[in-house]
Amino acid sequence: MKSVSLRLRQAALGATLLLPAFFFYGRAVADGLLSITAILFLAHSAITRDWRWTQKPWVRLALLLWLLILISSITSGKTHSSLEALVLIRLFIFAAALESWVLTDAQSRSWLGVSVAIAAVWLLVQCWQQYLFGHNILGDARWPDGSLTGPFFKPRAGPQFLLVFFTGLMPVVVTLIQRPDWRSRLGGAALLIFLVLTMILIGQRMPNLLMLFGLCLSALLVKRFRVPFAIAVSIGIIALIALPVISPPTYAKLIIKFTSQMSHFPRSPYGQLYTRAAVMVAAHPWLGFGFDGFRDFCANPAYFHGFPALGLPNADNGGLRGCNIHPHNYYLQIGTSAGIPGLLIFFAMVGWWVTSMIRRVAPLRDPRQAMLTVACCVILWPIASTSSLFTLSTAGWVFMTIGWSLAACAQHPHQAD
Repeated sequence: MKSVSLRLRQAALGATLLLPAFFFYGRAVADGLLSITAILFLAHSAITRDWRWTQKPWVRLALLLWLLILISSITSGKTHSSLEALVLIRLFIFAAALESWVLTDAQSRSWLGVSVAIAAVWLLVQCWQQYLFGHNILGDARWPDGSLTGPFFKPRAGPQFLLVFFTGLMPVVVTLIQRPDWRSRLGGAALLIFLVLTMILIGQRMPNLLMLFGLCLSALLVKRFRVPFAIAVSIGIIALIALPVISPPTYAKLIIKFTSQMSHFPRSPYGQLYTRAAVMVAAHPWLGFGFDGFRDFCANPAYFHGFPALGLPNADNGGLRGCNIHPHNYYLQIGTSAGIPGLLIFFAMVGWWVTSMIRRVAPLRDPRQAMLTVACCVILWPIASTSSLFTLSTAGWVFMTIGWSLAACAQHPHQAD
């Protein structure tokens, strides 16, 4: 039995190590690898009769959330919604598999770090190739709005870089900065500045803001990181001032468009989406609309009104302008999928995750674990524009990072250094 379980774990680890590459290229393959890992974990649990992982509070909350979304999807009358909700459980099992089985040893976690770092370097190279030479390796130019697309056709480089930045690259930065010799510290600071400048040149607003948030958290956790952080932010500000010269399209997207949108945010496209989602949750607070409920029901004119008492304007603005395939926020997506009860469960689950990680953060002993904690805080920050929580590759990155971070935290039962 032990040999069978060992082979299952080796197969699951191999599948996990391939995921970063397929999150970039091949979402269907990535979903298959993720699902295989979850299935192998269930097989291992059955063979060893070890189901202790199901006793974890977050796992029970995840099961309850899944059941709520499934019930809501069934009551919505949409077959595709019910089927999608049924297989949604694979994401939570995958995260549990990483925490309790696949990544329980330091070597496995290190290998995954190398895999993510390779993906991060590839993204960096393609962003700079596109900036310096006008196109990436596939011949794609920057997006018409000025964003660098890196190795992708569409402007996905910013969100993807944010995910690999804290999990694949920041552990290297923090390790170098905490070494005693000045050359290592200088190298770490230089790498940090280079990475910050790369994100600025990519030119996507929310990833830049979330990177700044994550760097602030990193500075709070790691004392020796504070001076390099201050230098990097200062140089970043200088780069922003110089954008009209070094990258006019980025300046138009990152500064002018952002300023314009924030000046009338409730009537901006994102404001319209958030208002529509909030109206839908208020209309169906107990169960929501099920999986993909926002996409399926946001075009109903019954939800075209705003909240005048709160100063939020009418959300119709042309009707379908308040619609999209998802509401671009994880928490609003949960609210429209499972109502307020589901949202409260999700908040409780996120609270358990983040609290467990922060209590065990150990930046001196394990810089990667500290940066994984920061990554999870950034990913789960509620005030953010996001992709869909349950669609690959975003879902894969999110649940992989959570499971990875929980596995690393299990090795540090004491308070931070």
